[in-house]
Amino acid sequence: MTTAGVTHPPVLRPQLTAITILGSSLVAIAVFLSGFVIVEPAPYEVFLVGLIGIWALFGLRISRHIAPLLALLVLFLVGGILSLTVMADLSAGAIYMAVSGFLALSAAFFAAIIEGRQSRLPLIFNAWTAAALITALLGILGYFGAIPGAASFTLYDRAKGAFQDPNVFGPYLAAPALYLIHGLLTQPIHRAPLKIAGLSILTLGVFLSFSRAAWALYLFCVVSLVFIMLLKERRGMFRLRTLTLALCGAIFVVAALAVALQSEQVATLFSSRTQLVQEYDGGHLGRFDRHRIGFLMSMEKPLGIGPLVFGSIFLEDEHNIWLKCLTSYGWLGLVAYVTLIVWTLSLGFRFLLLDRPWQPYLMIAWVTLIGHVGIGNVIDTDHWRHFYLLLGILWGCAALEYRRRRKAATERQ
Repeated sequence: MTTAGVTHPPVLRPQLTAITILGSSLVAIAVFLSGFVIVEPAPYEVFLVGLIGIWALFGLRISRHIAPLLALLVLFLVGGILSLTVMADLSAGAIYMAVSGFLALSAAFFAAIIEGRQSRLPLIFNAWTAAALITALLGILGYFGAIPGAASFTLYDRAKGAFQDPNVFGPYLAAPALYLIHGLLTQPIHRAPLKIAGLSILTLGVFLSFSRAAWALYLFCVVSLVFIMLLKERRGMFRLRTLTLALCGAIFVVAALAVALQSEQVATLFSSRTQLVQEYDGGHLGRFDRHRIGFLMSMEKPLGIGPLVFGSIFLEDEHNIWLKCLTSYGWLGLVAYVTLIVWTLSLGFRFLLLDRPWQPYLMIAWVTLIGHVGIGNVIDTDHWRHFYLLLGILWGCAALEYRRRRKAATERQ
């Protein structure tokens, strides 16, 4: 708008601003609820299904930059639906595929709303961090029996927070921990005490989960994040601060571990869990034996054998995401999943070191996703809600980059 040669910025309608704020707040609530999955359907599913439905009515837009994500997830689901055709009893399998469909839709939803407004990224990570801190505290207090109903937050003498499984609880804390570490390294030092306190809670939560996959994931993610930040930032003072804080953090973790191991309960379980190969891994029909048999069986079953059938045959689930794809989604599902992972990681790698407002969020999500792909070799990540959130964040950030480049190209013309 111009008046007497003076350009005025466009005035936003108050109703539109209010709707935008409300929508972003509801997204933050949905992400926060992802940290509490004791029963299914969890509040996260119920709330997010309603939110996606309402958003769709008011114009949820899937751009061409998000379309490949949705297309690959749909192809993945088609493989799963085809696997249902070989099942005698469809009741459990149909519910499993319904959950898969919801999670696929959630990934596309998060990608679309991030592309629509990049300011939702800090809201998402702040909500995720708040949920992680609360569920980690529940796991820690429950482990030491410090709260009523402590048994609800532990399983097999391992902390699980407000989750059903310690092996999901531990990895859920990884991205929020990286978010705090990034803030610790880049923000003013007066903000450090709260971040250090939060990071201590998350680290202890991961440790008390006694999940070897979570331990490996956490260590990989922290080291990778620090390495990438040192690679991106060339300032000597920043590198000195990073290395100093990393060294202090390592000393603190070792000291905290030494204190925790003074507890006989912690020391005994830690000694057992640090064995690289457990009896249920390498024994007859153990985890690795089941992997071998499952892959050989899947070579003769192009449509798969159906969701949850593997567990009914071997009394244990696949505990391998690639085998899970073959058994529950068939050959088509495996191809779609591998393509999705390779495409997603390559997108993140291309834009990893660019100086953008969304770069920290992309970097954290990319590092965490690589770690999840790695632990997928020994655990099922198929129905992990935060895994699909990571996919949505990465594709949303990539879409923001494509929009930025298209806008820059248009302005040059």
